[in-house]
Amino acid sequence: MGKKGKKEKKGRGAEKTAAKMEKKVSKRSRKEEEDLEALIAHFQTLDAKRTQTVELPCPPPSPRLNASLSVHPEKDELILFGGEYFNGQKTFLYNELYVYNTRKDTWTKVDIPSPPPRRCAHQAVVVPQGGGQLWVFGGEFASPNGEQFYHYKDLWVLHLATKTWEQVKSTGGPSGRSGHRMVAWKRQLILFGGFHESTRDYIYYNDVYAFNLDTFTWSKLSPSGTGPTPRSGCQMSVTPQGGIVVYGGYSKQRVKKDVDKGTRHSDMFLLKPEDGREGRDKWVWTRMNPSGVKPTPRSGFSVAMAPNHQTLFFGGVCDEEEEESLSGEFFNDLYFYDATRNRWFEGQLKGPKSEKKKRRRGRKEEPEGGSRPACGGAGTQGPVQLVKEVVAEDGTVVTIKQVLTAPGSAGQPRSEDEDSLEEAGSPAPGPCPRSNAMLAVKHGVLYVYGGMFEAGDRQVTLSDLHCLDLHRMEAWKALVEMDPETQEWLEETDSEEDSEEVEGAEGGVDDEDSGEESGAED
Repeated sequence: MGKKGKKEKKGRGAEKTAAKMEKKVSKRSRKEEEDLEALIAHFQTLDAKRTQTVELPCPPPSPRLNASLSVHPEKDELILFGGEYFNGQKTFLYNELYVYNTRKDTWTKVDIPSPPPRRCAHQAVVVPQGGGQLWVFGGEFASPNGEQFYHYKDLWVLHLATKTWEQVKSTGGPSGRSGHRMVAWKRQLILFGGFHESTRDYIYYNDVYAFNLDTFTWSKLSPSGTGPTPRSGCQMSVTPQGGIVVYGGYSKQRVKKDVDKGTRHSDMFLLKPEDGREGRDKWVWTRMNPSGVKPTPRSGFSVAMAPNHQTLFFGGVCDEEEEESLSGEFFNDLYFYDATRNRWFEGQLKGPKSEKKKRRRGRKEEPEGGSRPACGGAGTQGPVQLVKEVVAEDGTVVTIKQVLTAPGSAGQPRSEDEDSLEEAGSPAPGPCPRSNAMLAVKHGVLYVYGGMFEAGDRQVTLSDLHCLDLHRMEAWKALVEMDPETQEWLEETDSEEDSEEVEGAEGGVDDEDSGEESGAED
């Protein structure tokens, strides 16, 4: 009883501390957000000038990260919304809507009256009812100098059949945040975690909310059991059994004045209705211990649902943090989580088939892999490093090093078949290592768009698009190559005149897209 009493008292103490911190952050950030509301209102006034929906064919979107890429439930289309772009001096935020036709390989820009304000690090979920609906919650906006932040707590729905935006106002929802995660579960949207940041303070969340798609009402869930600690940028996916898995994520805490320590989480939890019931307070958290080959701890990874109800995990970054410096290792590896087996698999490419390999296979029996996207059994040969140099607009040469895994089995001698594969050519390079990319899976094909990586002190924001057939798992295909002309970078030491010239550079047709800077750390 004594231990239990202490434990409960400690739990209540932690809750009080979190409540005090939230109140402190809220008080300090209220003034900042009031200042930014005027700027947001200005941009909304410009957006309100649109009186009709205009759809125009266009080139691929400009570089960005922390946008959302969603699958149309009825058409062969991917829907890209929002995001941010940093050029060394400013971060441009977007509320543009692009549609990519996967069958025709074409892009269309869709300008719709009264869209949500510009944002990044939001969440977007598609549901099939009403001809398809895209629900968007939260996200982040920031001041031009990047020192003031505004976290949205608004909920929007894009009616895909009529191409109209609607803001859905309902009380009792989550507080303003970004880096949260949201999934469609039956006739509800389930939201978890995220963070809120002001100039001097920040807070991470581990609360859970449900939005009922029939009654348009929010409710805060109070699951029993021990759940995840506060975090943002985690994996959140629905299992075939009707549960919700939360894995990984990132959080930070202040260890001393002006010094923060980041934590890359690698734990996994299952959230499900208690005894199959779906009442407001009848949910329970359970700690999970999956088997298999897990991803190394990282942040900024991207997630999508793969065939066979598996969750696909791509890329990310592992930051090495010191008091005055931050350097990171970026990834472009693939992992699959099979909820039915509670097991991780490392995604390994088989490499493109060649005529010579087919002929040799007739003489030597080789086991054929199934159509499962997760190849977790065999290892690989030694890695192959590709080096690609990109010349930016300002003449700076950015070197991208990419380590590829050749097809084969670890620990086995090279066979004639493997030699013939080399003659036929190595696997297509695919997307370079990156974090905060946008992922979507349509008809068993994975699409990876944009994201970012760092080269020294320089951040390179990407606009390339790659696809991979998850049934074949043979090789990546580049649909849009990285364009060196888009790799603009301006040093902080540049003059104010230079920065003013750049201000409208990335706004496209609408110059009002410029002037915001964001510190999103999804």
